[in-house]
Amino acid sequence: MANSTFRRGLLVAGLAVLALVGGVAAQQLPVAASKPKLLVFLVVDGLPQRQILAYRDQLSPDGLARFLDRGAWFSDAHYAHSFTVTGAGHAIMLSGANPSRTGIIGNDWLDPLTGQPEYCAGDTSASYIGHATNALDGTSPKNLRVETLGDVLRRIDPRSKVIGISGKDRGAILPAGKSGVAYMYMGASGQFASTTHYMPAHPAWVNAFNAAKPADQYFKKQWTALLPETEYAGSLPDQQKWFGPGGGGLPATFGAAEDDAPGPRYYTGLLRGPFVDQLSLDFARAAIAGEALGQDDAPDILAVSLSGHDYVNHAFSAESRLSHDHLLQLDRMLQGFFRELDATVGAGNYLATLTADHGFMPAPEVTAALGQDSGRINPSQALGRVNQGLVARFGPGRWVINASGSTLLLDKKLMAAAKLDPDDVAEAARALLLAEPGFGVAYTRRELLANSRTGAPLFEQMRKSWHPDVSGEVQFSLKANWMFASSTSVTTHGSPHAYDTNVPILVYGPTWVKPGRVDTRVEVVDMAPTLARLLQVPAPSSSEGRQLPLLAP
Repeated sequence: MANSTFRRGLLVAGLAVLALVGGVAAQQLPVAASKPKLLVFLVVDGLPQRQILAYRDQLSPDGLARFLDRGAWFSDAHYAHSFTVTGAGHAIMLSGANPSRTGIIGNDWLDPLTGQPEYCAGDTSASYIGHATNALDGTSPKNLRVETLGDVLRRIDPRSKVIGISGKDRGAILPAGKSGVAYMYMGASGQFASTTHYMPAHPAWVNAFNAAKPADQYFKKQWTALLPETEYAGSLPDQQKWFGPGGGGLPATFGAAEDDAPGPRYYTGLLRGPFVDQLSLDFARAAIAGEALGQDDAPDILAVSLSGHDYVNHAFSAESRLSHDHLLQLDRMLQGFFRELDATVGAGNYLATLTADHGFMPAPEVTAALGQDSGRINPSQALGRVNQGLVARFGPGRWVINASGSTLLLDKKLMAAAKLDPDDVAEAARALLLAEPGFGVAYTRRELLANSRTGAPLFEQMRKSWHPDVSGEVQFSLKANWMFASSTSVTTHGSPHAYDTNVPILVYGPTWVKPGRVDTRVEVVDMAPTLARLLQVPAPSSSEGRQLPLLAP
């Protein structure tokens, strides 16, 4: 297509999109006389803002385009913290608080005192209903230290219902908050399940959904491209060498050739494609009917995090044809979902929003081909060299326990036994870390606690990712276009750079929001207090956000 070069420029360079359509002056939103009966809070896991705009001319009339043409959308929306990963992002969205307050500094981390692994949504006191539960599986919001919009809503009116649904446990549990109910896709069975933290047994509508075995309908089904090959000219072709041993391309069949029936390998494999997202939306439809969401004057929240895009982008990159087509598949699914919401809940009764938990960096091979400084870091080797440097200065020992979230966790007992000042060891570790290729900035516990480096590169973002009770002694970030090597991902996210922080914030609800583009820079923490205003309840108590400059109706 004629705009293929333009698309690739948007995707590969991750540029801020500022001139596709005319901007509209923003105004503060007044409180409407009515409030939504249902907030439909949609998340596309791992969706950078640049992808939506690059494919705008290929969107269906009433999917994502409903937001862009008839809703309010923000061209310059960002996360404000540095370690942009799934757990941290999902904890921010409806709390309005950064990791420095939520305590969710990543997907997982090490306990600073014991060195034992912690999972953002882990809780060994609860177990999956009807499914085996491993030690670090996500089963409750125990580790979330703040309240969410749903918690405020239910405290004011217990009739309100808050439901979180996702292909990932953390994508369901964290937006649902302390008083909602979470349901997550089970890779072992293709079912959706909650945990004993929320209830002793599933309600009838969940059992009916699972009994129909909806995931089985995709066994041996192909994911085929929606559009002719020429329509993907601006994206990277399939089967790039760096996709890994299995390659990757369309059409793709779900279910191994040697498998005669669906099983755990097949059900887990559905996560890397569009069908798990269709299942999540189908389960959301069942929840709307089963829980009668949006049917009375007590507002409800339905949070649906669609996980497939993240798996596709990790495996093939956001620049790939597979990612391009996956977003178009999602767009068509959303069109169907919105039209059903119009018919069941009522077009003037619900407010819909869409965002992402993080963006995605281009694969290092892509940026390297453009002549940009790029690379992959072996984390164990890099940390090993840092530890060797500390041994040379302070004596024998494993001074660096490991990386924890985006921090270095140092051995406090070893430092105490050697009668060393932990700040001195942290300063030395920071210097050694920054001497490693690909590391960009690092700050110590002392600096972060004292907020003493205001104005230093990325310090504010780093400070917002660091929590004194959870994080290690040195918070670090990699340079742009550098990533930690992984056997399962060709590219990733988790940085304070724009390709990871710039995500969509889209809002649709004609009763409350007038259509228009807003170019003011905003943050994802702004969503919770803004939605609280529309629901006519107080903002969550730890919220750091401001009112989004939505357009007045």
